[in-house]
Amino acid sequence: MHVPRYHKKPGWQRFLVGVFFGGLISYWVVLFMYGTMYERLIKENSELQNDLTDANSRIEVLMKDNESLDEKSRQPITIEGIQLQILNAKDLNIDSLLQTQLEGLVKEQIKDIIGKDIKSIADSDSLIFSSIENKTYVVDDFTYSFDIERLILVAPTVRIVVIAKISN
Repeated sequence: MHVPRYHKKPGWQRFLVGVFFGGLISYWVVLFMYGTMYERLIKENSELQNDLTDANSRIEVLMKDNESLDEKSRQPITIEGIQLQILNAKDLNIDSLLQTQLEGLVKEQIKDIIGKDIKSIADSDSLIFSSIENKTYVVDDFTYSFDIERLILVAPTVRIVVIAKISN
């Protein structure tokens, strides 16, 4: 058996040159596809890395904020203000100026509760009742006394609802 020589046949020569150039072209196509895929993966990886870094920094900030809130929640809630409401001010014909003066006198009587924690005020509410109800307040030649209707401890203010009585 005899193996024919391919270099003398132009059909075989064209086939082998086509295989060679086809291999080169396919190699370049594979390199291009691999390069674009690798570039896309690197870009996606860097975006995910940035997202992870941002998420970790947010977690750190939120953890610090949570710790500061925990510290604040462990501190007792203190009284910062007093609100006084006179229920029967219209019935007794108390004008707004007189009402403001009466509220100032009552607030002056119990001003010591400002800055104290709510729990201690709630435990000693009878002290507030007795300090307001057992005192008479003189404004414009009229003597007023108060009965406490409600004592509402809403952080950070104390709301006191009173009924006024005129005694001469």
